[in-house]
Amino acid sequence: MKFDLPFPASSLAGHAKGNGQWKKIADTKKHREWARNAALAVRAAMPATGDITVRVRFVPANRRGDRVNYPNRMKPYFDGIADALGVNDSRFVPAYEFAAPEAPGRVEVEVLAL
Repeated sequence: MKFDLPFPASSLAGHAKGNGQWKKIADTKKHREWARNAALAVRAAMPATGDITVRVRFVPANRRGDRVNYPNRMKPYFDGIADALGVNDSRFVPAYEFAAPEAPGRVEVEVLAL
């Protein structure tokens, strides 16, 4: 199953140390819900066991971000996808790709059961 999500906010980066804690909490809830709804819309049957590959293609809106931190911002999305599929996200095997900037920024996600 494939779907696109908004590019994850920088506030979701793991190095946010208490500054704007409430904003991070709100952003985390918002992004998790977006992912859950997107995955529900294209929900596919997942096997009861085994790995699930999650391919993530980052398409930032501009060159200002730090590619090393992009995967850290994905945790709320992975949690939302897991919620929609009814699985534990520990089964996910993520694979990342980084594309050239293109407005509007987005994250292209593909979920594949192995």
